[in-house]
Amino acid sequence: MIEIDGSIGGGQILRTALSLSAITQKPFRIKNIRKSRPKPGLKAQHIKCVEGVAQLCNAKFSGCTLKSKELEFIPNKLNPKSLSIDIGTAGSISLFLQAMIPPIIHAGKNISIEVFGGTDTMWCPPIDYFKEVFLPHIRKYANYEFKLLKRGYYPKGAGHVILKLKPQKLVDIRIKNITLLEFKDVLVIKGISHASMDLMKRRVAERQAKTAELILKDYSTDISNEYSTTKSTGSGIVLWALTGDDDDGIDFDNPIIFGADSLGKKGKSVPEVAQVAADEVLKLIKQKSCLDKLMADQMLLYLGLYPNSRIKVPEISDHIKTNINTIEKFLDVKFKIEDDIISVE
Repeated sequence: MIEIDGSIGGGQILRTALSLSAITQKPFRIKNIRKSRPKPGLKAQHIKCVEGVAQLCNAKFSGCTLKSKELEFIPNKLNPKSLSIDIGTAGSISLFLQAMIPPIIHAGKNISIEVFGGTDTMWCPPIDYFKEVFLPHIRKYANYEFKLLKRGYYPKGAGHVILKLKPQKLVDIRIKNITLLEFKDVLVIKGISHASMDLMKRRVAERQAKTAELILKDYSTDISNEYSTTKSTGSGIVLWALTGDDDDGIDFDNPIIFGADSLGKKGKSVPEVAQVAADEVLKLIKQKSCLDKLMADQMLLYLGLYPNSRIKVPEISDHIKTNINTIEKFLDVKFKIEDDIISVE
């Protein structure tokens, strides 16, 4: 039984442990779950992650209740099947799917996952980031079809997405290694500026997009506007940079795509919402990073599964260190950190 201390991080430790437990069939026990958070213990979205991954591997578990600070998870053989999950709150759909994808890829079965929950919530990757930044980075492992059927803001959520995955055959594992070290030219910065329908008269989406375009005036931009009928009022913007060579374009088998996002909230002006995301994109370009902070953290699990991989990240955060520690408990690999380069042996 692998023992994990959940006091040193948040829900990412649990999601990583669930994914790798299902893949390796190694049971684990995690204590002090999210102890350092304002509201410690399991939230609804974490419970759904446990239940969802458990269905992929016929796992047994205990301690999976709201506010629980200890969980035991005992996996069985992977046997994924298509699922429909309702998180029931504005819990993050993106984070739920990130826990589900690695076991599905490893099992090699075509799966459809329908999820209801939050698409754009604080402290979580927005659904457009998931679609435009995260998914392209795993294209070498699985073909996919993604549909955003309804957007769901905090606090009522009720967003609706469908993800269909078709894992690639891992004929030569070396092809699956990750090498993201060389920063390339920014070809275009794309984006989606979105808002609930009740904000249309104030032209919130258009104003967010216009502010971002002015800040990013030195680059080619393509930012679209979108309004949705939602149960809660909300707005936000997601920006992502596509890089590559002017002659060859983007290498979608080994993409260097990084992004940033910002959500609207009470007391935060429309220009401020756009500026947060645009400034972060400019910062990443200046740093010549191949991944943003969110993506760097998410790619660690794939580095562990496909060793002899190397990535360049904007910073070595505590979040990255705790995630690495969790991965090394399940996999026979050793991560190495040199300046801003993370590699796996």
